[in-house]
Amino acid sequence: MPTALDRIIAYKHDEVAALKRECSEQDFLSQAKTQPAPRGFARRLSEIADSGKNALICEMKRKSPSAGEILPGADPRDIAAQYERGGAACLSVLTDGPSFGGNLEDFAAIRTAVALPMLRKDFMVDTIQVAEARAHGADAVLVIMSCSDDALALDLTQAALALGMDALIETHDADEIERALALPSPLIGINNRDLKIMKTDLATSETLADLIPDDRDFVSESGISEPQDIARLRKTGARRFLIGESLMKRPDREQHVTALRRAQ
Repeated sequence: MPTALDRIIAYKHDEVAALKRECSEQDFLSQAKTQPAPRGFARRLSEIADSGKNALICEMKRKSPSAGEILPGADPRDIAAQYERGGAACLSVLTDGPSFGGNLEDFAAIRTAVALPMLRKDFMVDTIQVAEARAHGADAVLVIMSCSDDALALDLTQAALALGMDALIETHDADEIERALALPSPLIGINNRDLKIMKTDLATSETLADLIPDDRDFVSESGISEPQDIARLRKTGARRFLIGESLMKRPDREQHVTALRRAQ
């Protein structure tokens, strides 16, 4: 039976096929040249994490397959500004529509509202999506190993780096980490959420963190809600964290970002 991830990847291929009928990759590459230079996503994380502090990637996500509608009618610019005031290092913006309610218009609007480096978080199945991301001002893209064979993951990563962007390589098990380490990106994420069944467990990072060598930058993703979650994950060596759904649901978003940033 198809998993949630299988269904997403199937329609993502359909979306890319439709996109290619409307616009070529070269068109996006030409548009990318008109964008300001990337803001340095990985560099910003390292500036904070290398001092021992918590570098937070705070996420704008309208809905999810597991939670449904998270914050109907939310203004993404307001939320992003709250994240920035709270001390976020970077932002992640879901641009997948059917499952997460996102779009590139939200992304572009947020980029004009904040000065933080921004990750386009989507399910990348073709390099045209990388070019499209940079054409909309993205500073980084997500490469999900469970969505990619080795050849595609390399193509996506190299396409991002060639445009001056960073690539966050997302993994969920030991095999995916081994594959990710063959790619020319320092950023290796461990997603605590199993995308096939949409179940989250912080023990995933605890189990796998030692597989990431010291010359790579470990990002723990998903399932982080409270300062004690940060404190727990810091014991694995993590200093970079991607946090989404829990922040979207909070009325005290700005203050909670500050509390997470200060957690020890």
